[in-house]
Amino acid sequence: MDNTIDCRTNETNNYSNETDNNNLPTAVWLAEGQSSQRDMLASLQTLKTKTDLPFIVIASHRQSRPEIFECADKVFFEPTSNLKDSKEELLAETMPRWQFVLEEAKKNNVKVLLTGRNGIDYEAQREQFSAAGIRLLTGATSVSALEMIDDKFAFMQHCQAYDIPVADAWRFDNSDELQALLAEHDHQPLCVKPVTGIFAQGFWRLDTGKADDEQYDSFEHLYFTEDKKITTAQFMSAYNHSQMTKEQPIPMLLMPYLAGQEYSIDVVCEYGEVLAAVTRHKTGKIQHIGYDESVIAVVIPLIKAFGCDGIVSVQTKADDDGQHRVLEINSRPSGGISYTAHSGLDLTQVGFAYWLGLTDKPNLENVAKQITPCQVRSIMMSVKL
Repeated sequence: MDNTIDCRTNETNNYSNETDNNNLPTAVWLAEGQSSQRDMLASLQTLKTKTDLPFIVIASHRQSRPEIFECADKVFFEPTSNLKDSKEELLAETMPRWQFVLEEAKKNNVKVLLTGRNGIDYEAQREQFSAAGIRLLTGATSVSALEMIDDKFAFMQHCQAYDIPVADAWRFDNSDELQALLAEHDHQPLCVKPVTGIFAQGFWRLDTGKADDEQYDSFEHLYFTEDKKITTAQFMSAYNHSQMTKEQPIPMLLMPYLAGQEYSIDVVCEYGEVLAAVTRHKTGKIQHIGYDESVIAVVIPLIKAFGCDGIVSVQTKADDDGQHRVLEINSRPSGGISYTAHSGLDLTQVGFAYWLGLTDKPNLENVAKQITPCQVRSIMMSVKL
């Protein structure tokens, strides 16, 4: 394959549907994810070279993604009603995504399935995957837990019920509710974000005009969009005149803006127990990889409270007193999970080696000793399509 990176260690295996599963090697399946599917597939290919037990790496996606598929031994296109091909549209109408994946997983002797971005759909069918001998990894073990993780307001309330330090939030569904909340809370730095969402979509820091050093230039938020700053008056004007929110209301949160260090924590967990974790924080363009025990002390009860299961990521941020407060759990691997390999502890390999039965159950205290703190800078890589 010219001008591309081939992540595979073996040629693609094409098994017919009639093949006896007893003669098939064990397989793992990574379904469509948000941003780390290729990196995790590459990591699994590396894991194959470290073990005497062969296993097949399967990947699936709704779209044609050769840069992802080249890192798998076998690939599938997941059903979607957005495809133009009439045959695949018919398939999407007659067979849900989870059912398609389950049937193909049975045929291919899949023992571990990481669901990626559609965890709730799969989680609702956990019993069927378990009956087929498939270890299902959705990020939790119930639909209600996944829904609570996705709803940032319900998430905050659950954290508070378990005395987990979490960022405060006040929900609003219209401008009147927002005005009332601002009148009560605008004595402090504030921010807004949607109740549900990823990749910081809809997040803005607000300038209430109460402190000279917090006042933003009226043009600044249009020019430096990555800073995510906007004056409160401008946000209110845009919100009040939004046709989008009139047609489809978007529940939002008003929150205190925490000015301390933000952390991302990649976590391998099982039924609410943390098996392995790596902490990351960013200064400029540099990621600092390691194991911050003060952050992990917040993560351990958090994972237990939500019964997290699989590979998830957690975001925390320190308040003015240096207390780490939870911002959210993402019930799927983070986009930066591949950075963990630079620390000497590749979390993808740690998790899947255990779930495949290649290693004993990881012990958090022991695996933490394998981490060597380091600094990482991400680079751009191109793949010829």
